[in-house]
Amino acid sequence: MSSEDMSKDKWVVLFREIGLDDATMVQWHRVFEARYPAGHQSFLEWLNIPQDEIGNIRAL
Repeated sequence: MSSEDMSKDKWVVLFREIGLDDATMVQWHRVFEARYPAGHQSFLEWLNIPQDEIGNIRAL
C-alpha cells in the first residue's frame, strides 16, 4: 500500500467505525510507542503526518 492510499483522517475513521473513542486512541498510541517506538514512528510517517505532529503524538 502506498502512502497515498492512507491518511490520518482515514485511519481515524477506521478506529471510529470499530468503536474507539479519543481516550482509547490515545491509549493505543501509548502502547504502540512503549512496545515498538521505531515502528510507531514509521507508521505515523506512513500516514503522512507532519514531524511536529508526530512528536506530539509520540509524547502522549
